[in-house]
Amino acid sequence: MSRRRVVVAGGGAAGFFAAIACAEASPDTKVTLLEKSAHFLSKVRISGGGRCNVTHACFDGRELSEHYPRGGAALLGPFTVFQPRDTIAWFESRGVKLKVEADGRMFPASDSSQTIVECLVRAAQAAGVELVANRGLESVGRRAGGGFELAVTGEELLGCVQRMLATGGCRAAAGGRLAVSLGHTLEPPVPSLFTFHIAAPWLRELAGISLASAEISLPGFGLCERGGLLVTHAGLSGPAILRLSAWGARALHGVDYQFPLRVNWLPHLPREAIAAQLESRRAGQPARFVVNTPLAPLPARLWERLVLAAGILRQTRWADLSRSARHQLIEQLIGTELQAVGRTLNQEEFVTCGGVRLGEVSFRTLESRFCPGLYFGGELLDIDGLTGGFNFQAAWTTGWIAGRAMAEAIRS
Repeated sequence: MSRRRVVVAGGGAAGFFAAIACAEASPDTKVTLLEKSAHFLSKVRISGGGRCNVTHACFDGRELSEHYPRGGAALLGPFTVFQPRDTIAWFESRGVKLKVEADGRMFPASDSSQTIVECLVRAAQAAGVELVANRGLESVGRRAGGGFELAVTGEELLGCVQRMLATGGCRAAAGGRLAVSLGHTLEPPVPSLFTFHIAAPWLRELAGISLASAEISLPGFGLCERGGLLVTHAGLSGPAILRLSAWGARALHGVDYQFPLRVNWLPHLPREAIAAQLESRRAGQPARFVVNTPLAPLPARLWERLVLAAGILRQTRWADLSRSARHQLIEQLIGTELQAVGRTLNQEEFVTCGGVRLGEVSFRTLESRFCPGLYFGGELLDIDGLTGGFNFQAAWTTGWIAGRAMAEAIRS
C-alpha cells in the first residue's frame, strides 16, 4: 500500500476540482476519485437546463458571500484565494470560454453542460487522476500508524494517507454517515431551493404565465424578494421564489411549508401611480370592460383573474367602476394574499441546507479540526447559495483549496 495515495469520495464538481488540484500540485501522488453511481458529474450535466450555470459574475468577495444564506461568513477567506475570476481563468486556460448573461449568471459559450463535463474529465485524466465509477465508500477507519483504511463497494480495503469527502448534500442520512463516524456533527438537512404550492385554484389555472419582476413577501418571517416570477400548475416558481426558499429554508420547514404570502404584481409602480392609471382608464376608455384592459406589463389572463378576485364583475365598465372598487383592485394588484400548502424541489438545483458543521472545519485548508488528513468540500458542508451559479462556485472554491491543501500536506 502506498502512503502517498489520496482518495476523494464524490465525483461531482467539488470532488473533481479537488482531485485535479491535488494531482496537478503533487504529480507523484496517486489520486483516486470514487463515484458511487455509474456517472460522474451528473449534477453538472443537468444543471441550468443542461447549460450548466458555472458561476456568477460577482468578483468582490464580501458581496459574493452575501449570496449564501448559510456559510457566507465561512467563505470570506476562501474567496480571497479562489473566486469567480479564478474559475473563469481555470476553464478558459483549458479551452472553455464562459459568457455572462444580463443577470450575472455565467455559462459556457457553447450553452452545453457537456462542455464543462468533458473539460473536467480531460483535466482529471491529464493530471493522472484515477477515475473509478460504481464504487462508493462503505466505511472509513483510521490506521494506527496514520492515514486511513477505506472499505469500498466491491473491492478490498483501500489505504490512503489523505482523503476527502465531497459526497454532496445530506438529504439522506447516509450522505453524512461517514463524516459522523469520524467525529463530526451534521446540521439537520432540509431543502433549500424549492417552489411553492399555492392553494388558490384560480392561480394554478394561469400556469405558464411569467413576470420579469414581482415582489413576494412572507409576512410571518420578515422575508421579501423582488425578481422573476413564474406561475406553475402547482403554484409559484421563478428566481424570486427560489431566493425566498433559500433564505427561509429552516423556518419554512418548521411550519411544514404551510404559510401565507403576499404578491405585489406591479412593484415598480407606487400606489399613487397605479391609482392615476386607473383613473386615466376611467376617463379615457369609459365604455370598455375593466377585465379586457390590463395595465402593462400584466398579461391579459392574469389581469382578468386579479380583477375578478377584487370582486369586480366581468361586465363592469370603467365608467361604472366605483371608488371603493378601484381601491379593492389596487389592493389586489399590490398585495394579493395567497396560502402556501407545500413545496416541490427545484430539480435543476436540488440543494439542501445542512451538512457538516462549519466550526468543525478549517476554512484555510478545508481540513477537519478533529481528524487530521480528512478534508471536506461542496454541499456536504453546511453551505448553500442562492440560485444563479453560487452553489457551483462554492464547490469550485472548496474543492480547489482542499485539493491544494492535501498536496501540500503530502509534500511537507
